[in-house]
Amino acid sequence: MKAGPCAVRGATGGAALAVFSGAADLAWLKILKPGFRHCFVVVDCGGHWVVHDPLAHRTEIAVVAGVGGHDLAAWYRRRGFRIVACRVRTPPQRSAPLGFYTCVEAVKRILGIHARRVITPWNLYNFLISVRN
Repeated sequence: MKAGPCAVRGATGGAALAVFSGAADLAWLKILKPGFRHCFVVVDCGGHWVVHDPLAHRTEIAVVAGVGGHDLAAWYRRRGFRIVACRVRTPPQRSAPLGFYTCVEAVKRILGIHARRVITPWNLYNFLISVRN
């Protein structure tokens, strides 16, 4: 089976939106910075946006068609999310640093980020702001 145009590997260099939320369904997440307790990523795949939302108990994947990136970002902002527009990077040709599978780790893997010290949504937000294209 051949990967289609929405394969993340095929989206390298493509637009993405990192989305940050203050929602915390699990009690222990309340130790994280308010407004930055969860994150997920939305990747542009040639006219369709693929939403990858890694939750504690499952991962949700959705496809949003017929919407531009600015409109989609505005839609999330109106619902109280914080957005960082970024790009899918080509990661280094080595294994990613070991880490727990968290929403942050899932987003880092999709975006091609190998930053060992980025472990919370707040860390990821600051990292993305500092390297913004």
